[in-house]
Amino acid sequence: MIYLSAEKLSKNFPEQPLFSDLTFGIYKGEKIGLIANNGSGKSSLIRILAGFDEPDAGKIHLTEGIALGILEQEPEFAEGSSVRQVIEQAHHEIRHLIAEYHSLLSEHDSSAFGTQRLADLSAQMEVKMPDYDRDLKSFLTQFQITDLDQPASSLSGGQRKRVALAMTLSVKPDLIILDEPTNHLDIEMIEWLENYLASASVTLLMVTHDRYFLDKICNQILELHNGKLYKHQGNYAFFLEKKAEREMVFDREIEKTKSMLKQELEWMRRTPQARTTKAKSRIDAFYGLEEKANSRTVNPNLSLSIKMNRVGGKILELKNISKGFDGRTLLKNFTYTFKNGDRVGIVGPNGSGKTTLLNLIVGNLPSDAGQINRGETMVFGHYTQSGIELNDEDRIIDFIKNIAEFITLSNGVKLSASQFLQHFMFAPEMQYKPIAKLSGGERRRLHLMTVLIRNPNFLILDEPTNDLDLLTLNKLEEFLEAFSGCLVLVSHDRYFMDKLVDHLFIFEEGGTIKDFNGTYTEYRLQKLEESNESDYLTTTVKKSEKPSNKERNEIRKLERDIEDLEVRKKNVEINLSKSEITLDQIQTWSEEIGKLVTEIDTKTSRWMELVEMS
Repeated sequence: MIYLSAEKLSKNFPEQPLFSDLTFGIYKGEKIGLIANNGSGKSSLIRILAGFDEPDAGKIHLTEGIALGILEQEPEFAEGSSVRQVIEQAHHEIRHLIAEYHSLLSEHDSSAFGTQRLADLSAQMEVKMPDYDRDLKSFLTQFQITDLDQPASSLSGGQRKRVALAMTLSVKPDLIILDEPTNHLDIEMIEWLENYLASASVTLLMVTHDRYFLDKICNQILELHNGKLYKHQGNYAFFLEKKAEREMVFDREIEKTKSMLKQELEWMRRTPQARTTKAKSRIDAFYGLEEKANSRTVNPNLSLSIKMNRVGGKILELKNISKGFDGRTLLKNFTYTFKNGDRVGIVGPNGSGKTTLLNLIVGNLPSDAGQINRGETMVFGHYTQSGIELNDEDRIIDFIKNIAEFITLSNGVKLSASQFLQHFMFAPEMQYKPIAKLSGGERRRLHLMTVLIRNPNFLILDEPTNDLDLLTLNKLEEFLEAFSGCLVLVSHDRYFMDKLVDHLFIFEEGGTIKDFNGTYTEYRLQKLEESNESDYLTTTVKKSEKPSNKERNEIRKLERDIEDLEVRKKNVEINLSKSEITLDQIQTWSEEIGKLVTEIDTKTSRWMELVEMS
């Protein structure tokens, strides 16, 4: 059953074309991850599907009777409202039904009208919200939202996201659109949400940069790339494999087209203005070849490279550090001596004191007790969760020039402020725009620039992955892997943590900080073994019964079919690599490869579904 369909959606801005003619459907049971780089139109597409914005062209159709739930990236609550009022205002239709139902019950109206109205209300409530209040209370308790009378404005980013999540999940929608659901949540809450969504019988479309989250939950990936939409069966890991295959085939086609274009260009130069129909046809074909040869898009690339200041013998010593606020102890007698090359991840629930420790290290906060000794050669680079103060009217280039006119890279090359901005994917034409024009991810990238521009040898990153797309994340990971100074990292992105740190500071109750030697996954596995919980990295598969003989036969047939299709695809790729082929042959074989890839994906998805039962 189709829940939502989109037909020929287009959205473009005068200075930035986004996408055109997108047609797709979301079907019952699909759990889809939407992958795209910042600036590709991903946010616009989500807002259109959620009904917040209108497309320039095209239609959205939500099947009648389907309940849609939406979690925005940054939930906004009415000014001056308490949490309780926010909740009551959010689902006023449901509240109205409940209130009218209870009002009729209290009136004991036994007339035909009253009896019929009560029956109608009961039926509507059963469909819309069978256990709304109970479920809402359960989710709020799970998300540690207990004071419903506190002002909504006093909530932290993580608390706002949890309130919004509770309201979205408690209505039990058929289709949920989630925009960066893991932002501002601590790791334990992310793991709970991950397990809930993976096992829930709900249809999802979500945008997230959390690769473990995508990999565990999604059974399909939609990729928005250069204004086109590509659909991949399987999880995130399977998508990466198929994307690499698609790009390899496309690159081969382009190289072959360029070779043919060179031959046709020589003919065009030798040939006077064509008069025959045949010659005109060849000229038209030449221009078609030229367009295809130039169709490869050069994507902007993030290049992170800095000259690191020399590290002396003494780095940083924390001796019996204690810190608390309002009678609550966050750090108690913490002692640690940093060594050159230390790569530390900090883990703990929201509000446990992680950011406080970072501020103590860089000197933004005084400790209540203990001593902090910083080496004279230490240059701290502190990337804060809250970001930096930006004047929206300033131009991007002027903002960077106020920090430094020239920047020295690790290879000794000096770059101007404009050249350094290009390293961070700010094209020259973009540099003279006001900061107000930047997206959330672009502001984060600019913040990262201000940290690295000072050539730090001790990097402190507090939730650096929020609002970054996967391209920027991968490049940041590459840079940090090669960074030879000290790294202290707070992040809810488990993949990011696993890749970059080799031991952890674990914040526990009462201000105690435990030093764990290992990655986050190793710590989590140890913790789960101690509590006899099941492996959180293993997707729960309900196995009600073993596959039948018919299904086992289908598995064997699918394996043979997939093998045959792969052979056919390889043969077509060999044909495409030959030097003497025509433009028509290129077109025909390219289309055949596309069909073969689609058929392989479909059969592989079915094969994976059957194998999970075995």
